[in-house]
Amino acid sequence: MQKTFHRQYDLDWIRVIATIGVFLYHCSMFVNPFPWHVKNNVTEGEAVLVFSLFVGAWIMPVFFAVSGISITYTLKKRTFTQYVKERLKRLGTPLLFGVFILTPPQIYLERLANNQFHDSYFSFYPHFFEGVYLDFGGTGNFAFFGLHLWYLLVLLIFSLLAFPLFKIGKRNVQRIHFILLPLILFATGFIHTQQLGGWDLIFYFVLFLYGYFFLSNSAFKQGLQATIKLHIGIALITSIVYITWFMIDYPHHSALAILFFAVKTLNCWSLLLCIFYLADKYLTDSNRFLTYGSEASLPFYILHQPIILTIGYFIRNFEWGIPTKLIFLITVSFVVIMLCYHFVIRQVPALRVLFGMKRI
Repeated sequence: MQKTFHRQYDLDWIRVIATIGVFLYHCSMFVNPFPWHVKNNVTEGEAVLVFSLFVGAWIMPVFFAVSGISITYTLKKRTFTQYVKERLKRLGTPLLFGVFILTPPQIYLERLANNQFHDSYFSFYPHFFEGVYLDFGGTGNFAFFGLHLWYLLVLLIFSLLAFPLFKIGKRNVQRIHFILLPLILFATGFIHTQQLGGWDLIFYFVLFLYGYFFLSNSAFKQGLQATIKLHIGIALITSIVYITWFMIDYPHHSALAILFFAVKTLNCWSLLLCIFYLADKYLTDSNRFLTYGSEASLPFYILHQPIILTIGYFIRNFEWGIPTKLIFLITVSFVVIMLCYHFVIRQVPALRVLFGMKRI
């Protein structure tokens, strides 16, 4: 007899809200002081920076935590072979499409904006395969990770790499209480591999594993409900300390850098706990918006940065104020993305596959 699994709508809500969050975060990158592919002719020093720091503290970690939880339900319905095929189709196909189709225009716009290239896109495309793209404003062009699509590449690797650990069984792992996670994550601060989206890959891997082994456990929700006031307080205090400290004097190489990372880690974890608590308490039902948004979230994520960069490139030198440019960038980008998704991507079977969606 086939088992029936009840869908956790709170996870769908978190994924949809986080997708909107990463969209707004990348719009803020156009005008904040951080380096990015295409920047406005004037950058904002404080207000937008506060928003960027706050959202950046939890936005990509929550994606990996939710992905880890989702694996719990995926493995209940699929064999190992089916699991691998699903991961390759869902993540690998849009990643390859993004690397070779969506990434080159972004590198091209970056080169134009930085006066590193002065010809047409068709003249640039062969140069896309010259050198490896490593950072903003560098000389290499081939971004094998798909720029913002690095999340798909890393998640694909994590999904395959962690499978032997998943076979261990949750009962053999769940003896560690979830409040120990900040200490585990803090320990990862001394291990440096590659930083993406503000955090090291090891940090994301720990969150991904924790999502699978602990955050999907009913005991986790019970413990979270009993301690939520503490987590809310910690989230508020560490957010203020982390953002203020960063803006006043960000410590790079000193003993204070260790303390700063501890505050940042605790801030991230406490914010994640608040997000999971609020979603479990208030976002447990589905509606038309969630049904539509759940299907649109991955295509929206894949498409959002190329659209933002393109519009940002053409308005970067306009003599508009930063608020006007941000409102214009957010509004027009969102409308263009949704029009592309609603009237093109979701209607064409081949594009549905390329954007990680199920066939009609």
